[in-house]
Amino acid sequence: MKTKVQAPAAILEPAQAPAVKIFGVGSAGVAMLDTLSGGDFAGAGFVAINTDASSLASSSAAIKIQLETKLLRGLGTGGDPERGRAIAEEQFATLKTACEGADVVLVIAGLGGGAASGISPVLARAAKEAGALVIGFVTLPFACEGNRRQQQAQQGLDQLKSVADGVICLPCQKTFRLIDENTSVLDTFRITDGLLVESVRGVWRLLTRKGLIRIHFDDLCALLRDRHSESVFACVEATGPARAREVVEKLVAHPLLDEGRALAESSAVLVSLMGGKELAMAEVNRVMEQIGRQCEHAQIIMGAAVDETLKNRLSVTVIAAKPGPVPMDLPPLAASGDSVEQVTARGIVSRPGPSCASSAPSLTPEQREQSVAKNAGTRARKTGPKMRQAQLSLAIISKGRFDKSEPTIHKGEDLDIPTYVRRGVALN
Repeated sequence: MKTKVQAPAAILEPAQAPAVKIFGVGSAGVAMLDTLSGGDFAGAGFVAINTDASSLASSSAAIKIQLETKLLRGLGTGGDPERGRAIAEEQFATLKTACEGADVVLVIAGLGGGAASGISPVLARAAKEAGALVIGFVTLPFACEGNRRQQQAQQGLDQLKSVADGVICLPCQKTFRLIDENTSVLDTFRITDGLLVESVRGVWRLLTRKGLIRIHFDDLCALLRDRHSESVFACVEATGPARAREVVEKLVAHPLLDEGRALAESSAVLVSLMGGKELAMAEVNRVMEQIGRQCEHAQIIMGAAVDETLKNRLSVTVIAAKPGPVPMDLPPLAASGDSVEQVTARGIVSRPGPSCASSAPSLTPEQREQSVAKNAGTRARKTGPKMRQAQLSLAIISKGRFDKSEPTIHKGEDLDIPTYVRRGVALN
C-alpha cells in the first residue's frame, strides 16, 4: 500500500489555490450546476453550455454558451450525440477560450442525450489543450430510459474517458439501492443529482479548503494526469464518540462502492475528512488506517479539514479510481473539415451500408455432375454466348435524416431492399 500522508501545512492563501472552472453541459448538467452555485464554491467560475436556449435562460451561471447553428433552428441536437459533437467541433475555439486561465476544469453532465454525450468529450479536449487538469462528473441513464440512451451514454463515457484525466461516474440504476417503493420520480432524480453534486463538493474541498492536512495540487495532478480512469465515490457522515469507526463501516457497506469491492479493486483513492473544531488527529489516523486496510494496493492521497458548521459530525468523502485499459480515442469529425451543416445534411457521419447485392451461391461438385448428366442427351444447338446478369457489390448510400430509422420488416423480409434483389430476379 502506498499511502501518502503529509505533515500539517500552512493554509494556502486564495491566490495560491488552483483556479477552478466548473462546466455544466446539457440540460441535466446545467441544472446540477445551479445546485452547486453558492457559498461553498466561492472563487470558482461557473459556465453553462447547451444547445437549448431555454435551459440557459433560467441558469444562474455567470457565463452561458449556446452552441447553435442556423440549421438547428433552436431545436437543439434532437437527441443525437453526433450532432452535438459536430457543433462543439465547429465552435472548438469558443470552448477553448472559455477554459483558459483554469488550472482545473470540472465537467458535469448527465449522459444519454445529444448535447451532453456529444459536447462533453470535445469540451474536455479543449480544456486539456488549454493546459488544465480535467475531471468529469457524469451520470448514466436508468435502465427504464431505453437502450438507445444507454448506448449513447456509454459511447459518450468512453470518449470522455479517452481525453479527461479522470471521470467520476454514477450509474443512476444504483440509486435504487437508496430508495424505496414510495419514492417519487422527482425525489429519485433529486437524490441522483445530489450524489453527483456531493462528489464535486468533495473534490472542491480537496483542492481549496484550508485544512489540518492539505492535498497539494501537484499531488492531485500526479495522481490523475493521463490515467484516463473511471472512478466511483461515496460520502458518509457519523456522530458520537465512535464516529471514526462508524464512517468506515458505512463506507464498506455503501452501495455506490459495491459494498466495499470498489475499494479493494481500486488503483488510487482520494479521501477527504472534515469535522468541527474538535476533530482530532487520532480520529484522522484511525479512519485512514481502516481505509488503508480496505485498499491495500492503492495509492492513497488524503486531506483533513475543519468546518465549524459540522460541529460534532465527521464527514468523509472517498473517490476510488478503478484501473482499466485506456479507451478508444475520439474519431475524427470529418477528413475534409466539413462544416456542421454539411455533416448534418448527409446524416452526420457516413456509414457503410450493407451490400445490396449478394453473390450467387456456387455449385458443389456433385451438383455440377448432375447438371452435366441431365443435359448430355439433349440435341446440341448452335447458340451465341448466354448473357448473364452481373452483380455489383455496391454500398447503400446514407439515408440522411432517416439513417437511424428502423427497417421496414414484413413477414421476415426487409421491404427497404428492392424486390428484384430480395427475390433474386435477374434483369436483362
